[in-house]
Amino acid sequence: MSRIGYILIIAAVIALGCSKKSSSNNPVSPTPIPVDTPDKFPRIPDTTLLDLVQKQTLTYFWDFGHPVSGLARERTSSGDVVTTGGSGFGIMAILAGVSRKFITHSDGLTRLQSIVSFLSDTTKVHRYHGAFSHWLNGATGATVPFSNLDDGGDIVETSYLFQGLLCARQFFNSTTDAGEIALRDAINRLWSAIDYGWYRQNGQNTLYWNWSPDHDWAINLKVTGWNEALITYILAASAPTNPIPRAVYDNGWTTHGLFANGKNFFGVNLPLGPDQGGPLFFSHYSFLGLDPHGLQDYYANYWAQDSAHCRINYLYCVNNPKHFNGYGPNCWGLTASDDPSGYSAHAPGNDDGVITPSAAISSLPYAPAESMNALRFFYYKIGDKCWGKYGFTDAFKADLQWIDSDCLAIDQGPEIVMIENYRSGLLWNLFMSCPEIQQGLKNLGFTSPHFQ
Repeated sequence: MSRIGYILIIAAVIALGCSKKSSSNNPVSPTPIPVDTPDKFPRIPDTTLLDLVQKQTLTYFWDFGHPVSGLARERTSSGDVVTTGGSGFGIMAILAGVSRKFITHSDGLTRLQSIVSFLSDTTKVHRYHGAFSHWLNGATGATVPFSNLDDGGDIVETSYLFQGLLCARQFFNSTTDAGEIALRDAINRLWSAIDYGWYRQNGQNTLYWNWSPDHDWAINLKVTGWNEALITYILAASAPTNPIPRAVYDNGWTTHGLFANGKNFFGVNLPLGPDQGGPLFFSHYSFLGLDPHGLQDYYANYWAQDSAHCRINYLYCVNNPKHFNGYGPNCWGLTASDDPSGYSAHAPGNDDGVITPSAAISSLPYAPAESMNALRFFYYKIGDKCWGKYGFTDAFKADLQWIDSDCLAIDQGPEIVMIENYRSGLLWNLFMSCPEIQQGLKNLGFTSPHFQ
């Protein structure tokens, strides 16, 4: 079962009681929101708009970060529940904020020290063979079950967290500042404690998503591609403790190439994954730090994969085969997010008329013109409805008959990070500079301009 299936199974859990407005039935004929509708905010240069989106969205992780742990709350309505993977995205967003001088270097370091200190406190935060649970209580550190059986280690969410922590280790690189040296040492201790080999479930040539001390391997979900979890295999091959051999990648992730696609959709060839690409977070989460430029192995060129996936998602919305009001070249983007029924992995094969701003905005490196058009549209044309304290709301019906009241860490974070990667390559350069990541990629048969 893929993570999409897993998401749909636990949709009611993820929703966390988010309040929703009811939506109306979709009209038969599509009526895009006119692009000549009056602007809701004064026009500013695109560089200033990108600054604004990054800075305001960052407040989700900075101002709204949990006051005790510093970790990222799951969503604006989740109280003390913080998210492991979303916190990794938030750490990367904070680094972008420091680089952009939205946050001082000193304040950024202090926040990272608080986060790492909290995660390192074994009297509060339980680790499961080095891995963290999907959700934690941000005040006490206690594991918060993600579902009835998912109350232990989550190796994929842990990998998202360490994608961010390794970037922080590379960013705070002073050889003389005692605080930065101590931070790097603490991150390395957490990193070395992860036993990726344990998550092979008794030495199999695949990784398993979850392990619980109470339920053991009951969920029994293999981490198999193509989806959002490539970073898990990269980190598992790069781990300082019990790294996986290439056979685990070839058999477990690629299933010896069975994750290949090779078909054309809207005239675009898709190398890997489900037909029409699946939700766009497949091309975001693992690639917040992993630079797809020139990244290639036996199975694919990953810039070609991510760019094709994005293009297909865009063209699907432009063609609008289900005739939803609002879809068009300026209003597009399908990925996992809230919807009127709770939460869903929106994609061309699972489309209910919900647009997620993060889908288009986080695709800025892959489709600069199309993504900027969408960002301008979200801000200038419907910003009075979907722009707020923490940036863009998580999702809305394209006909604007339903607009989410929440923001989610796993959607806000990629917006900031991928905008920054588009502008400067900051997070890509930090992550790809890690010596163990370079060696792990080589061990799996990857080539990249970042290493010889």
